[in-house]
Amino acid sequence: MNYIPLYRKYRPQKLEEVVGQEHIKKALKNAIELDKISHAYLFTGPRGTGKTSTARIFAKSLNCKEGPTISPCGTCENCVDITNSTPMDVIEIDAASNRKVEDAQNILEKVMYAPVNSRYKIYIIDEVHMLSTTAFNALLKTLEEPPKNVIFILATTEVHKVLDTIKSRCQRFDFKRITTDDIIKHLRYISDCEKINITDDALSTIAKNSAGGMRDSIALLDQLSVLDGEISTDDINNLLGRLSFDTLNNLADKIVSSKPQEALRDLENIYNSGNEPVQILTNFMDYLKNLLIAKNCTKDIALEITQANDIQINALSKQAEHLETHQIVFLIEKCSEYIKELKLTNNPRLWLEVAIIDFANLTENTKLVELQNRIARLEGSGVETIKVAAYKTAPAPVTKPEIIKPASKPVQAEQQKVEQPQQEEFLPMPKSKPVEGADVLALWGQLLENVQSAPTRALLKQWGAPVKISADETILTMKNEIFLNQVQSGAKKQSIIQAVDNLFGQSSSNVVIRLPQAGDDTVRQVTVVPVKPAQEQQQKQISENESEEIQEIIKEVKEEKQEVKKVETAIYSDNVKMVIDLFDGKLID
Repeated sequence: MNYIPLYRKYRPQKLEEVVGQEHIKKALKNAIELDKISHAYLFTGPRGTGKTSTARIFAKSLNCKEGPTISPCGTCENCVDITNSTPMDVIEIDAASNRKVEDAQNILEKVMYAPVNSRYKIYIIDEVHMLSTTAFNALLKTLEEPPKNVIFILATTEVHKVLDTIKSRCQRFDFKRITTDDIIKHLRYISDCEKINITDDALSTIAKNSAGGMRDSIALLDQLSVLDGEISTDDINNLLGRLSFDTLNNLADKIVSSKPQEALRDLENIYNSGNEPVQILTNFMDYLKNLLIAKNCTKDIALEITQANDIQINALSKQAEHLETHQIVFLIEKCSEYIKELKLTNNPRLWLEVAIIDFANLTENTKLVELQNRIARLEGSGVETIKVAAYKTAPAPVTKPEIIKPASKPVQAEQQKVEQPQQEEFLPMPKSKPVEGADVLALWGQLLENVQSAPTRALLKQWGAPVKISADETILTMKNEIFLNQVQSGAKKQSIIQAVDNLFGQSSSNVVIRLPQAGDDTVRQVTVVPVKPAQEQQQKQISENESEEIQEIIKEVKEEKQEVKKVETAIYSDNVKMVIDLFDGKLID
């Protein structure tokens, strides 16, 4: 008789035998008892959590000769056929290998036939997310309104890939990861039945390595069952290529003590034992996670979360005394970065050695207290240097700064008395240059005089108006959006800012140029500075030149708009161009 793997031999045959998933077992039992059987179900969750097994048990409960019942007999023809995976009316389909639309059409052709010798005709489609979009769409109508006595049970590990239209037609049940305690109990039950000599620590290691999947844990136990003698955690680590706790603890001691040479020696032994670089850093990061838990949790909680024994937790707690929490977190982050680098490089051993050297130097001089002391010394040194450089006329010797410690109130009061005369040495901030007259028109005239660019000055005279002119803020308006765009940025805007700077004797003045708004005080544009008769001819010539420059600007803007219109209409049909030219219009997206 052929050997049957343990995960098949101990596959649950009743809902009570399914490990975990209490919420799903209760819902299905109630559905059977109340005779509220839906036409479509969607089972989703991680691998090895019982989706397919639950689907078979549910099918057995519905088609049992004594059913529908929550406790199928297991001896009738239908129950035996489902157990042996040879049923006539329960069709299991692997969507990974039957994902085409032709496969879906084949299902639709056969779904119209009545069950042969069962109460329901049940389709169990495993890994349904692998179906193509066309195959999904082909099933939509039948899935929504299947023939009488036809039930669909869809199972998937990636429910996000299933179409929303499919999910909306099914009753969804989410399978959760099985807890470590439940896995350990079930593994102990199987070990006792199969007479496998294995320790509780080894079972705990298997449960943690399975990531909440029962099938993976049973398969690993099956693999270990061929070993002689008592199976320990070391046997599991050797089989999986994992590092033992003692090995990781010794390596961490060298890193915590900032001994890169000794850490590299330990790394050499680990690497020569056949361990892969990615696996080494992955195991070390898991060790650092346990170290972080031991640092921040009580012993009872650490034992429960890490699943380590008392000796290991004591070793982790002792090692954590020499580290701060932020140091452990930083080591974990760096370890994650190096793992990503190892997966991309073609020289993993080089980066593995670089990582260990980096780890061994990270903890040196990085304790929180030392960092605070450094900050205090740097701040003290910085203040003293500023005082000597900026406010002392004669050079003074700079003493070594000391750590600033909190002082009592009398000492603080005495320090304030001593430092009081030094405050007089600080010079006040320079004030802006005062401008004669507070009238906006007067300031506007002076501002125009300070504008060096003739075109900019001409634009402001003809189209601009002041709203507010002060050292804090200057607000100007332009009557036309075309000329606003001309002076809002670039050299013209910089020329206006420079003029305001010269007016108030400051730098980087705040200048706002915008269109007129409701509430702006209207200011007539007048020439404030009187012009002497001898200068009238010269001023007239300048005004004529400025007017010519304004006309040139208007001409340039119109040419730019025409070019833009040509580019916009170039990509459209002749009819569209004709309409645009006829009505002088523009295209709006």
